[in-house]
Amino acid sequence: MPDDVPTLYQWAGGGEALGRLTRTFYDKVLADELLEPVFRNMSPDHPGHVAAFIGEVFGGPRTYSGSLGGHRAMVMHHLDRHLTEPQRRRWVELLVDAADHVGLPDDPEFRSAFMAYVEWGTRLARINSEFGPDHQPAEEPMPQWGWGVPGGPYQPQE
Repeated sequence: MPDDVPTLYQWAGGGEALGRLTRTFYDKVLADELLEPVFRNMSPDHPGHVAAFIGEVFGGPRTYSGSLGGHRAMVMHHLDRHLTEPQRRRWVELLVDAADHVGLPDDPEFRSAFMAYVEWGTRLARINSEFGPDHQPAEEPMPQWGWGVPGGPYQPQE
């Protein structure tokens, strides 16, 4: 990819934008009948940790890997949760609503990459949620998400 193409992290607005996204999202989650039971005991730091994870996946700083354990640690947080498909779908829906609410870019290229990651990540979370608490997931590198097929942000033709 050419050097002048921003990362998804940069295009989204960086850590501040992803922090707004996750704070808004988890406010919605805690008010949601289907998801509130799953998240009612989450740490106050949870939205920031998720923002750091998404930020790193989208090409931002390696904050999550550096201080919160990397991809394996994220997988382990989902073990033994027994998430359902309706919960996964509602999680996706509320995240998209939060992205709209906080003004994340809505160009087709960014949203395509964003949604591809959200679909992939939530499906993995659901699969991992079926493993028991003693499961030892493999040490895998942090996923690195990019623009995908479009190859960069939307640029209107003049």
